[in-house]
Amino acid sequence: MQLKNLVDQVARLYSKGYQVILVSSGAIAAGVEGLGLEARPKDIPTLQAAASVGQGLLIHEYATLFSEHDLRVGQVLLTQYDITHRQQYLNSRNVLKKLLRLGIVPVINENDATAVDEIKLGDNDTIAALVANLVNADILILLSDIDGLYTADPRQADKVSLIPEVKDITPEVEELAGGIGNRFGSGGMATKIQAAKIATFAQVGMFIANGRRENVLIDIMDRKEVGTFFIPRKKKLSGHKLWIAFGKVTAGSITVDDGAANALISAGKSLLPAGVVGSEGKFQEGDAVDVKDLYGRVFAKGITNYSSEEVNQTKGLKSSEVIEKFPDNNISEEVIHRDCLVILR
Repeated sequence: MQLKNLVDQVARLYSKGYQVILVSSGAIAAGVEGLGLEARPKDIPTLQAAASVGQGLLIHEYATLFSEHDLRVGQVLLTQYDITHRQQYLNSRNVLKKLLRLGIVPVINENDATAVDEIKLGDNDTIAALVANLVNADILILLSDIDGLYTADPRQADKVSLIPEVKDITPEVEELAGGIGNRFGSGGMATKIQAAKIATFAQVGMFIANGRRENVLIDIMDRKEVGTFFIPRKKKLSGHKLWIAFGKVTAGSITVDDGAANALISAGKSLLPAGVVGSEGKFQEGDAVDVKDLYGRVFAKGITNYSSEEVNQTKGLKSSEVIEKFPDNNISEEVIHRDCLVILR
């Protein structure tokens, strides 16, 4: 019944001239039922088998429901790999835009039959935010089982209030998301806040709203007060920097001193070895790394020109000292060039 209600609303939006992309979970759950299993399996091969069966069942259900509104659907199975690697990114964008031009409703699901990491994370919120950026969406709506972001977990606290609007995703906002989520799913409010970061950096406004509310999608598009709205940032990151910030997997981290942190944040400078205090993890040139301040707070992310070994060998050195230490190496002057660095505050 809930799925039919969702489809009916999307069909109404299409009749009003909106283009809607659905990012849907439920393949594994459908497969568990289709295979006659008593409970969700715990081992990865059985989960993948359930997903393989469930993907067909799920898209068939969507196709049947949308056909009642004379709408067709197109299934697109994605993993984060498909939208974080340039060629796959372009291919995915082209097929989604073509489906929309043809009047077909794209139904996106994680390719759980082959993507082990996605099964473990179950993070459709991040996929949805990346897709919103992929197609330059006007709005992203994440449906939850609660009305939005609250001042405290409404399941554990009595006196709570819904936060109707979030201007900046501060550490305090992230703290509010801790532990708030659907006990039947593997995601939660924390993943929705992460999705809000991606969307707002891409200048896409985002709502968190209750999917069980009647006509929730219609009400949002009719500008009624529904859920929590995350205001998009005034300045949009380039596609390249969005990919660095949210698409490329982090391989480690580099800690910098206060002077370097201020130069990166306030002056738009590149990171030089002189400002580096140390590193964590093992990474190579070209990997994505978090940049932390002396208090362990991540404030930036970038593509490193140095391996972790080179970082530790050159930390605190002036550029002239680095050249003197590595006379035979074509080592870059910058640990992270400002064009490959994203400030996350």
